[in-house]
Amino acid sequence: MATKVVLDFEKPLFELEAKLEEMRQVLRTSKREQLPSGAEHPGQEIEALEEKVDMLRRSIYKNLTRWQKVQLARHPERPYTLDYISMMTKDFVELSGDRHYSDDKAIVGGLATIGDKVSGFSQPVMFIGHQKGRDTKSNLYRNFGMAQPEGYRKALRLMKLAEKFRKPVITLIDTPGAFPGIEAEERGQAEAIARNLFEMAKLTVPVICVIIGEGASGGAIGIGVGDRVLMAENSWYSVISPESCSSILWRSWNFKEQAAEALQLTADDLLAQGIIDRIIPEPLGGAHRDPEKMAASLKAILIEELRALLPKKPEELVSSRIDKFSAMGVWKEEA
Repeated sequence: MATKVVLDFEKPLFELEAKLEEMRQVLRTSKREQLPSGAEHPGQEIEALEEKVDMLRRSIYKNLTRWQKVQLARHPERPYTLDYISMMTKDFVELSGDRHYSDDKAIVGGLATIGDKVSGFSQPVMFIGHQKGRDTKSNLYRNFGMAQPEGYRKALRLMKLAEKFRKPVITLIDTPGAFPGIEAEERGQAEAIARNLFEMAKLTVPVICVIIGEGASGGAIGIGVGDRVLMAENSWYSVISPESCSSILWRSWNFKEQAAEALQLTADDLLAQGIIDRIIPEPLGGAHRDPEKMAASLKAILIEELRALLPKKPEELVSSRIDKFSAMGVWKEEA
């Protein structure tokens, strides 16, 4: 059985939850075996402890620091791109290869139908997203979610295919950054990302980008130019990671918490700055606590956004997308 990952700030909660589970086990046993005469029934203690656990859980997760949100975004049990696609759709067909060099396993993509039986909405879309692994072997296979040039070229090929057949594009972003190896630079990493930015700005179909975990630097923005940019509640999105920022400014990774605060990289920060358009709420404790609920929330929001974007004309989409990204940032002109 896999060991449950518990973050430092979660330890008091998990210790209390473990105690609660022990008491529940005692209660289950007491129902099978008669308690000794005069023994106090554990039911009342359990109710009190359940209330205490609930209060502590809300206290912890409603008051997370920026660094703690970064930690949650990196949680190894958090749902990844293929998890979301499998939970939101039933007919995903993966498409592989960039038609130039190879198939990058750090980026996956393909066609699927997203729909809602209640409202009768059904729409084929092109899903594209970063994919991490769950263990050492799968992380090596997926290159820890760090795409190489062929990954971004595969993504662009799929976007152009979607445009050709008039299908919306949905990208799911979750990467610690583009792969920084020499071989990636030799094959044109910077050009591949820059080309994607240029081409995504001009796509004539609706594009929705969702940061589901980590959104680091060019690795994220390489599939991050869209009509709507959404962020999961406990994800982060920044030009640089807190550790790298700390290393540059303080010559040490020990100041990563201060760097996270300075970078203002959470969903709340970026919504206030106009970088993103919407926050996707997560189950209390993070998306990994209830992946099915998280996927249902994401699916409902994607359908809502698609309904708003699909009636728009191609030229309207392109114009508003370019205006949206051109308006970001603050500058001052000197006389």
